[in-house]
Formats: sequence, structure tokens, C-alpha cells
Amino acid sequence: MSLGPRLARGAEPAARPASRLRFGVQPRPEHVTWADLEKAFRESDDLGLDSAFTFDHLMPIDGRSGPCLEGWTSLAALAAKTQRIRTGVLVTGNGYRNPALLAKMAATVDHISGGRLILGLGAGWYEREYVAYDFPFYTPGERARRLVEAVDVLRALGDPPANYSGKYYHLKDAPFDPPFRQRPHPPLLIGGMGPKVVQPLAARHADIWHMFVKSDDPEGARRAISGFDELCRAAGRDPAAVEKAMSLSIADVTAPPDEARARIRALVDVGVGHFILSLPAPYDWTALRTFARDVVPPLRA
Repeated sequence: MSLGPRLARGAEPAARPASRLRFGVQPRPEHVTWADLEKAFRESDDLGLDSAFTFDHLMPIDGRSGPCLEGWTSLAALAAKTQRIRTGVLVTGNGYRNPALLAKMAATVDHISGGRLILGLGAGWYEREYVAYDFPFYTPGERARRLVEAVDVLRALGDPPANYSGKYYHLKDAPFDPPFRQRPHPPLLIGGMGPKVVQPLAARHADIWHMFVKSDDPEGARRAISGFDELCRAAGRDPAAVEKAMSLSIADVTAPPDEARARIRALVDVGVGHFILSLPAPYDWTALRTFARDVVPPLRA
């Protein structure tokens, strides 16, 4: 069994990170109606942003009680209601689903979207959620090691019938039909800062690494990227092959546009290539439009 599936005849190559800057949005699906979440994705598509993400939580993560729409089922509908924008979950909590089930879900959304899925993966972190819904909350190390095996499972399924025997997950002559529309799989986005397991995993396999650094700390971003690039080299990969992504807050884009651009340019200068606006509820439509119309275009020039 190969973990590097071949490109099937007629398959679409996965769109890998481009050298140009990319800009996206994450309308958080907590404390919102379906109508507003749909509007946020449609508007982001119409505004010309590159990516739009849900998140993978079963309850609000801001400490307040209230509604929270499930990320993957929402994404399937949102993928069908958008035309151009790349969509994904930022990021999927590995502990909530068997990775083979996740692979089937992801392949389905990849087809629904016409090959626009970004497959976001992470080890999971919100202990309150695990306890509330009776998901095992392993140690940080075990959650990270399970994520490593989950990535192996996802990649193995690209070359069915798949067999895999790990410590946590197993496949036995597993079919995978239909395959991912993007081959060998959608671009993998791996999120996390764990230096021992998660970052090395991203260095080996990710197309996009989503890091967690403060937007007003370009030096911190530079150090993080420098360390990650060394891991890529150690894994035999060109660091430039992995796009570096990070999230922005509303405060980052509601400053005067020239100030917002200056902050982003300082991060571009140290290697960040994909910026994702985190949009909490109630959605600030003015901030979203200002970001897309006034902040982003000069940065693309």
C-alpha cells in the first residue's frame, strides 16, 4: 500500500497554494442564524475573496451559551451555494470522527463544490466540548499522534483498496469511491503550533500550515516560520511549497485601510501568504466589505 497515491486518468489535480497572496474569511457559525452564515459565504464569494471557512465545534467557544451550527454539514450546503471561493473547515477536530468517515465526508464536499475544498485538520483542543459530548479527551501528545495517523489514513484511501494498520486506526481492503475530485486529495491545511508532532507533520504533508501568532508581532511570526521552514528542509521539502496562513481579527481590519495594509505587509515580509479574517457574531458586514474592497486589492497589486 502506497501513501502517495498516483494521479488517476481524468482526475483534477489539487490546486496547490499559489505564490500570490490569498485572503479569506471565517464567519464563525456560533450565535448566528443559517441565513446570516449563508449570506456571509455568498457575499465573500461575490467580493472576490479566496477562501471561506466554518469551524468544527458543537457548542460556542466564546464562553456564552447559544446556537452553534455544525461545521461540516454547514459546509456541504455552503459549497453548493457558492461558485468560486475555496471552502473548508478551520480546522476539523480529529477526535470527533473516525478519519475514514471524515475522508468520505470530505470527498463528498469536494464533489459538491466542484473541487474547491480545502481539507483543514487539527488535533482538537476544547476540553469542555469533549467532556460535554463524551468524546475521549486524550493527552496533548496522544491527540497529536492520533492526528498523524489520521493523515496517513486519508492519504492511504487515495489509493484503494486501502490497508493501514496503526496504533489507533485501521483499514482493511477499504474502497474509496468516488475518489476525491482533487487528486490525490484536496489541499491539506494543518493547524497547530505543537513543535514535537504537529509542526513536523505539517512540514511533511501540509499544503497550508495555519499558525497561531499575534497579528501585531511580525517578529514572532518570523521566528515561527523560520523554525517551521527548518522542519520542512529536514523532511526533504521546499519550505516554499507550504503556504503559511494566519487569522486576523476585526480590529486588524477596522483600522484605517492604510494602517491595516501596513500591518499585513509586515507579516507578508516575514513569509505569511494567506490571511483569514475571523468574523464573530453578529457579523460586521461593513468590516467584511472594507477588508475585501479597500484593504485587499492594493495588497494583491
